[in-house]
Amino acid sequence: MRDQRRIRGPALRPTLVMSSPVDALGQASSPGCNMALSTCCSFSAWQRRLPFLAWLPAYSLQWLKMDCIAGLSVGLTVIPQALAYAEVAGLPPQYGLYSAFMGCFVYFFLGTSRDLTLGPTAIMSLLVSFYTFHEPAYAVLLAFLSGCIQLAMGFLRLGLLLDFISCPVIKGFTSAAAITIGFGQIKNLLGLQNIPRQFFLQVYHTFLNIGETRLGDAVLGLVCMVLLLALKLMRDHMPPAHPEMPPGVQLSRGLVWTSTTARNALVVSSAALVAYSFEVTGYQPFLLTGEIARGLPPLQAPPFSVTTANGTVSFTEMVQDMGAGLAVVPLMGLLESISVAKAFASQNSYRVDANQELLAIGLTNTLGSLLSSYPVTGSFGRTAVNAQSGVCTPAGGLVTGALVLLSLDYLTSLFYYIPKAALAAVIIMAVAPLFDTKIFGMLWQVKRLDLLPLCATFLLCFWEVQYGILAGTLVSVLLLLHSVARPKIQVSEGPVLVLQPTSGLHFPATEALRDSVLSQALGGASSPRSAVLECSHICSIDYTVVLGLGELLEDLRKQGISLAFVGLQVPVLRALLAADLKGFQYFSTLEEAEKYLRQEPGPEPYNICEDCVPEHKVALLKA
Repeated sequence: MRDQRRIRGPALRPTLVMSSPVDALGQASSPGCNMALSTCCSFSAWQRRLPFLAWLPAYSLQWLKMDCIAGLSVGLTVIPQALAYAEVAGLPPQYGLYSAFMGCFVYFFLGTSRDLTLGPTAIMSLLVSFYTFHEPAYAVLLAFLSGCIQLAMGFLRLGLLLDFISCPVIKGFTSAAAITIGFGQIKNLLGLQNIPRQFFLQVYHTFLNIGETRLGDAVLGLVCMVLLLALKLMRDHMPPAHPEMPPGVQLSRGLVWTSTTARNALVVSSAALVAYSFEVTGYQPFLLTGEIARGLPPLQAPPFSVTTANGTVSFTEMVQDMGAGLAVVPLMGLLESISVAKAFASQNSYRVDANQELLAIGLTNTLGSLLSSYPVTGSFGRTAVNAQSGVCTPAGGLVTGALVLLSLDYLTSLFYYIPKAALAAVIIMAVAPLFDTKIFGMLWQVKRLDLLPLCATFLLCFWEVQYGILAGTLVSVLLLLHSVARPKIQVSEGPVLVLQPTSGLHFPATEALRDSVLSQALGGASSPRSAVLECSHICSIDYTVVLGLGELLEDLRKQGISLAFVGLQVPVLRALLAADLKGFQYFSTLEEAEKYLRQEPGPEPYNICEDCVPEHKVALLKA
């Protein structure tokens, strides 16, 4: 009776979850339709699709103050970075600014992370450079198509595809990107010209032309790097603020905090001032950014064709030219953005909705393409600045976006004097933390096989980015499939052999399980031994596994060996009973199975019977 009550408990009762009467009955009644409509149109449903409705009613003056401070801090960081990342993307500098403001406004309405900032990043700029051939029209079209793909993934809730890109693949890609981007700025740091963009050719020609280094650019670039590093270290080692601090100390700390947070803008502005001073004297030792188109970008549809000197390139040809970029760019954009959002959500104890984030970044890229933006994603560095500045809501992005728009309208003439060496220093210091020096040692200690996808991604990304990511993902999937096809089996020796698969059982593992049971039952002892297959870790099986188990039972019967099953879960037991396997024996406990097998008089097979399975369970499974 005790077993009967346990088995008939809630664990064996099927649960039906109904979202509406249509699901249960196959037809809609009027009350059900009204209920579904009221659910879809409820305030909580609108809050899920427009998350700002959840926090806006509780918005306070204190939140406004903190959001304004954070927005200004991020704005002073993103303006010089946007100019620098446009250089990485191989586009005119203004395209970096065109890409830096739309995400701020869209994320206010759709974002679920209070810390995340969307905009141009080093990795996305590198991908844009690779797939758009330094042509603004291709870059804007890629933003539009990437946004459409990301929106479709969000509506179809396909964020789970990102789960197949493992952490070693991500680390390999970001580490290779850090080296590629960083070394790509050496030419600007040293004032070298006519250096190709392909990585290996870039390395060769940089060392070949090292003798043509411009002293002014080299000195300025190195000084900017030292200043950026010093300001970063100063920021990292600032003591925490306390209410008991005297007002003078609080004011001094606030000034130091502001200077170190806006270090990119401070260093670039200082370098531009130095360059302007030399311009006034009539001598210019630096290579300058040059003219930047003034004013806001025009609102227009993305270019679906391009007119060149050789004719018109159609939309189809543009798509074919971008090739794998239409898959790599949106996926890497999603991966980078959601990874950053989740990292800061975990750090600050709140949750983000991955599918809602897909919609936010997809709409950002789609609408941004109407204003000449290239693909954007979440920025780790600027998100860190946002979080450290005490941002309370995504409203801080409105301040950042407004600051970028003001700079486009009023400050572009001043950007002319920014030395390229200063922007190169900003990029190098921004991407340096992307190279994870500890990951190799960590994987060696944790799981050495994970070094294979890491190294495959890292090395092939120097050749072509999509090959590196694809190779790393394939290696990761192969390692996963190997564990599925060759599950570990624990073996307990004794008069009766006990074998326990330590993971699920799927069709690729059928032959491996069969060979393991046969070799253990027939070998390693003076005579063949009966065996027990302990299946408590197996929650489901397929037809191939059922056939394999039937063949295993037949092979053992021919050798005069019995095989009993223990710990079968209900779905597995139901499938085996439905297959009506000859010689199938099942016991509730391992002790019963061992006792029965030790006492059996001969090798005759035993079919399933009510002595092996409790009466109520036989009735339940055969129903």
